[in-house]
Amino acid sequence: MFLDRKRYRARTDNDVPNRFAPVFPACPMKLRQILLCLVLIAAGAPATVLSQEMNGFDLNGSLIPSEQIHYGGPSKDGIPAIDKPDFTKAGLATFLHNDDTVLGMVRNGIARAYPVRILNWHEVVNDRFDKDVVVVTFCPLCGTGVAFDARIDGRALSFGVSGLLYNSDVLLYDRQTQSLWSQLLAQAISGPMKGQRLTLLPLTHTTWADWRKSHSATEVLSLNTEQPRPYARDPYAGYESSEDIMFPVAFRAAGYHPKERVLGVRIGEQTKAYPFVELGKTAGVVSDRVGNTALTIRFDRQASRATAHTADGQQLPAVVGYWFAWYAFNPKTAVFRAGEHRSP
Repeated sequence: MFLDRKRYRARTDNDVPNRFAPVFPACPMKLRQILLCLVLIAAGAPATVLSQEMNGFDLNGSLIPSEQIHYGGPSKDGIPAIDKPDFTKAGLATFLHNDDTVLGMVRNGIARAYPVRILNWHEVVNDRFDKDVVVVTFCPLCGTGVAFDARIDGRALSFGVSGLLYNSDVLLYDRQTQSLWSQLLAQAISGPMKGQRLTLLPLTHTTWADWRKSHSATEVLSLNTEQPRPYARDPYAGYESSEDIMFPVAFRAAGYHPKERVLGVRIGEQTKAYPFVELGKTAGVVSDRVGNTALTIRFDRQASRATAHTADGQQLPAVVGYWFAWYAFNPKTAVFRAGEHRSP
């Protein structure tokens, strides 16, 4: 199933992030690729969709087969990253509503909130916490917000949006080497950086009211982005409630609504998903073990917040996103089910 193009129609870069949904679900994959290529050519896209180059990126030798990388609609940087983030005080962020979703981060004693209503239009914020170089990323198609240390071997990188997707998830690129990076693999899949991995940082998905309550001195990413968009409007309205997935994925999950939110935890090679619908059946605190690591899951139903913590209370890097996306990248994942869980 794919999105209704009448509802999720492609518009200009200054209007809505451009997404061309494949509209040939009944066709064999090769025929679908050919038809999609013709549609993209007619729309003015580069005629390189089926080649080893897409959006100007060389895919030769990619860690991901090129036929699994899809043109998402925008050109390279058609969705503009925020390179000079401007922050305001919490009390001045009158454009936010209490129930707005934000990605919250604390580093070097600095608390910051990144509103999803802004991230929907930009997907990447290149930021600094004192001397620490950080990139905050968000993929609206997967509902995944992930923050990384933006240094590789001490070299600071800045990132942009490639306009390409793998498993319906954003492929970033670094401007220093033009390498492509998978957000949910946290790894460069092509280019000079191929095989290198980024370090995930703790990030909290929650409501503005919840974040502001626990971090009263927080800074907030402001609307002064130098690339203004209609931030009061959600370009993906209706997508979260739909069972449709806009682009192909390698593995299709069952058992939950595809857009059910999950907390995904990876410890070494072990992964586990904590669906919010299952966490909602608990008292809000779950003791568990992933591999040999004991951890605590904390869940707040009202704030729609789930976080993972070590035995001493430190927040662990984890991924909050849609069930289909977590499963597409982690088909062997364990799954928390409240009725079957026994504390270790």
